[in-house]
Amino acid sequence: MTNFFDNQNLLEILWKWKKHLIIVGVLAVVFSSIFSSSLFIKPKFKSTARIYPSFNIYTFSDESESEQLLEFANSQDIKFRVIDAFNLSEVYKINKQDPLYQTYILGEFNDNVSLKKTEYETVEISVLDTDPQRACQMCDSMISFLDQKIRSVQRIKFDEVVYIAQKDMKAINHEIDSIKMKMDVLRKDYKILDYESQAKEITRGMVTVLAEQKKNTSGGKELQEWMKNLSEKGGEYELLAAQQKLCLMQKDSIKKVYDQSVSNANKKINYGQRVQNPVPADKKSYPVRWLIVLASTFAALFASILVILVLENQKKV
Repeated sequence: MTNFFDNQNLLEILWKWKKHLIIVGVLAVVFSSIFSSSLFIKPKFKSTARIYPSFNIYTFSDESESEQLLEFANSQDIKFRVIDAFNLSEVYKINKQDPLYQTYILGEFNDNVSLKKTEYETVEISVLDTDPQRACQMCDSMISFLDQKIRSVQRIKFDEVVYIAQKDMKAINHEIDSIKMKMDVLRKDYKILDYESQAKEITRGMVTVLAEQKKNTSGGKELQEWMKNLSEKGGEYELLAAQQKLCLMQKDSIKKVYDQSVSNANKKINYGQRVQNPVPADKKSYPVRWLIVLASTFAALFASILVILVLENQKKV
């Protein structure tokens, strides 16, 4: 029994129905050309920008700077800022009162805006829109909103450091004041001003007094009193002086952290260096008419052939 689907039989059937297939093919080309035209499908224009992460982005995990930049760019608040800035609900004809408004608007937005990391670690932002100027502006705005988003996150982090540094500064100043008060008491009541130099001078003076046998003179008694004060309170004064020096060093370190954090919190810097700026396209990117015509014609011919084979098979039954 001859196989119905062998090559020879199939070619004979197709040749028999060649006129019908030609008509179907022509009609498919004509109708697909018409329905893919601007009368039915509004052409869309693409604007593309590429940005490279700058070195002032701080990663929070094992992700790269480009991956973190991409995470920020994909955040919903940036998307909604673009949606609101360009009134995309009207552009996409989506009612804001619809209970599923957020789902619909984000779905349409994601269909027209694509974000990806390239093989060269840049982040590519592409925007499709019926207005080439709007596509360009949306692309540019996303970069600006991205900088503002990262800046706000970084500012929160630096503000926390500033707050902690202020608390540390207050605590260290309180400790310095406390040490100073104790040292002032020792200076006033025990006349200890500089332990090391006073100890040397008083020792030298006592040697002289003892050598000249002036121990019971007023000068000698005064030196003895100083010597007694140094022996009783000198160690305490020296310890306070060391603590004061250490506190002043800590205060200087905290002040540096505070000043740097305040400076970083108030900086207006770009976190994405532009490798390619978006420009308004002068040629549409969507739809690709030849691809639509080709796919439609192929589908129409394939369906026609299946119908023909079914009809021929029924005749032989």
